Amino acid sequence: MAKRDFAFGKENFILIAIAIVFIVVGFMLMSGGGSVDGVSFNPEIFSTRRIVVAPIVTVLGFVIMIFGILKKSKEVAE
Repeated sequence: MAKRDFAFGKENFILIAIAIVFIVVGFMLMSGGGSVDGVSFNPEIFSTRRIVVAPIVTVLGFVIMIFGILKKSKEVAE
């Protein structure tokens, strides 16, 4: 059987998977806090988790994704 050459190595796929987990967790942290009836105001939308922690986790996920894509794999380089 012929050896297949992939664009990414094993390390790249692991980094990309970790990045996807970070991005999903970041968006999950941002969710919620809406009003029940659509008219009343819920101050939970301005919680520290939603406006500080979640965007940091999401951006960190995107940075890891970029690093995972751009990282030169040892298997591919050979």
